[in-house]
Amino acid sequence: MKFICGPMATLSHAAFRIAVEKCGGADEYFTEMINAPSLVTGGPFEKFYTENIPCPPKIVWQLTGNKGESLAKAASILAGIGGAGIDVNMGCSAPQIYKTGAGIAWMLKELGETREMIRGVRKAMDSCRSGIRLSVKCRLGPDNFTQDSFFSFTDMLVQEGVELITLHPRTIKEKERFAPRFEYAQMLIKRYGGKIPVYINGCITDSSTMQRACQLVPDASGIMISRAAAQKPWIFDQLRGGHAKLDAEKLALDFIEDLKQHQPPEFLKTRMQRFFFYYCKNFSFSHYFQNQMINASSMEESIARVKEYFEKQPLDRMIEY
Repeated sequence: MKFICGPMATLSHAAFRIAVEKCGGADEYFTEMINAPSLVTGGPFEKFYTENIPCPPKIVWQLTGNKGESLAKAASILAGIGGAGIDVNMGCSAPQIYKTGAGIAWMLKELGETREMIRGVRKAMDSCRSGIRLSVKCRLGPDNFTQDSFFSFTDMLVQEGVELITLHPRTIKEKERFAPRFEYAQMLIKRYGGKIPVYINGCITDSSTMQRACQLVPDASGIMISRAAAQKPWIFDQLRGGHAKLDAEKLALDFIEDLKQHQPPEFLKTRMQRFFFYYCKNFSFSHYFQNQMINASSMEESIARVKEYFEKQPLDRMIEY
């Protein structure tokens, strides 16, 4: 069973991966969504999206876009960099993504159009002879999906050369209050005789939720965890049965320094805010700590506020699991 660090906008960047790796690491790291047209045209920030540190063989590049041509060209670029694989995002249900024709919109289009897109991406990757994996992250589809429509879609993916599927088993409008329908992941595995690995994603936050998911999907090849990893970068080591004592202050300060090194100045504040929104939940005065970090006006101020918090709350400094 693999543990996969999932793709999260403004979070799944190099500095965050470094923090997770320091705490025991994941088996694979999906990047935040890389906009295919921006990558193809050489956008000013793309070099930050395509950093493959700290573990190049573990990186899975996640692509988003609304046109098959740009997705294929972007896949060719990323295949040249290497890594574990390229993933086409067909699961993002944020309106600002799917209303442009990207994300889960690929599950809502005519099947033939999505087939041509996947075929083009597969061809582009094969032409590079990189040998890296093509995968898709998807949901169940629209709210009125049926088993037949869902499996017709996944049949097409497999026929066109998709080698792994990550399933977030909710529909387009189902949010966290809806329980993931993990039984569809197990049906997916059985449908292809176990030849297509399936990763499961959704509401797995600790050992008990992982156990429940594994009971429903005993043949899953991997568990993808996203926001829970932002709160607890050590979660993968913890779920493996590891035991450690971590300096929470040092982890926070190291993250800020890595952020300064691996993100452009324009991104620093939002990336810092996003991480500490989750990370601060570990501590006694979490809401106060969150507000302090979110309202910091600079990286220097954020460093000072981390130090100030742990000076006032020294018992929070060490985390043991």
